[in-house]
Amino acid sequence: MEVFAYIGALLIGLVLGLTGGGGSMLTVPVLVYVLHINPVVATAYSLFIVGSTSVVGAFQNYKKGLVDFHNGILFAVPSFIGVYLTRRFIIPIIPDTIITTSYFSLSKNTFLMLLFAIIMLLSAIAMLKKKKERIVKEKSSITSLIIQTFLIGILIGLIGAGGGFIIIPSLVLFAKLPMKKAIGTSLFIIAINSSIGFLGDVQNLTIDWFFLISFSAISILGILLGIFLNKFINESQLKKGFAYFVLAMAFLILVKEL
Repeated sequence: MEVFAYIGALLIGLVLGLTGGGGSMLTVPVLVYVLHINPVVATAYSLFIVGSTSVVGAFQNYKKGLVDFHNGILFAVPSFIGVYLTRRFIIPIIPDTIITTSYFSLSKNTFLMLLFAIIMLLSAIAMLKKKKERIVKEKSSITSLIIQTFLIGILIGLIGAGGGFIIIPSLVLFAKLPMKKAIGTSLFIIAINSSIGFLGDVQNLTIDWFFLISFSAISILGILLGIFLNKFINESQLKKGFAYFVLAMAFLILVKEL
């Protein structure tokens, strides 16, 4: 099973390198269902794996001039505050059993996995929707953008995701960044969000550092490969294929958990 897990680590980096997001959609299921790691610990490990991998990806894109630091910091600061507060204070106080009746019981682990699957499902549907030409006439105010990215941070913290599948559309829509620059900037934001979110977990969990570093090292190889392949692969076909894969994973998690 460990062989499949490390193949998964390579794929996680590959997806991040190609699309600028989506790595956590593979990370959490691999850690939970292949390596049988507790979902709370898995979401923490996911933040470290995706964060460290994104650092390398962001640096590679920076060398190509594909990271917008101004917009990256504008988006990153409110969201990483949300991520840190969620991992440090909210996750630990969620009870082990959230709801229990004579017919149904919802545990903390099941809740986190179901939330993760729902976000995956919505993300896949959004990716598969045909893009329509539209002009955005109203500019978001700084206040609304701060509130939006803070809420994104809370969501990222709950599901242990890097948030690229949410961040990239926001960068394209509100910051008017071209797709390739949005991908590079997304990796920069993911690196900050995930790293700071993981700091909130270090104080609450016992970490297997050897496993975490070795798994992340393979994922980093994957992102380097993904960045290299990015220039050879048709972006629309890649996103469509990835969306169907995410959709399938979401249904598998929902079936398993329910």
